[in-house]
Amino acid sequence: MTVAAQMLATYPKDLGGVDRDALTACIEACVECAQACTACADACLSEDMVAELQKCIRTNLDCADVCEATGRVLSRHTGYDANLTRAVLEACAAACKACGDECASHAEMHEHCRVCAEACRRCEEACRTLIAGLG
Repeated sequence: MTVAAQMLATYPKDLGGVDRDALTACIEACVECAQACTACADACLSEDMVAELQKCIRTNLDCADVCEATGRVLSRHTGYDANLTRAVLEACAAACKACGDECASHAEMHEHCRVCAEACRRCEEACRTLIAGLG
């Protein structure tokens, strides 16, 4: 059992009908994507063609920040606000789509971009799955 799953299991109140498995998967995907995007931006900075990767670096850093914030928001349940959660998830899905698309355009040349694009796609999907379950 992951730490996210353990923490959700120990929450003393009802999660308000939110699917615990989808919530766990989304938190984990956000944390994983934030790490991948941070590492990808750093790897891009080490490439010889760094000037050509400026958009990728910026997109990576923006996505990492949004994913990190989303993971934190999803980890809090007291005083839950479905509208705020939905808005944060929509923003995260959009950031992941943009970053996944940008990294995919460099994936054949840079393995770190391929790995990052895959993490972004998983996170985008996890966000959209959770949004659908919010009703």
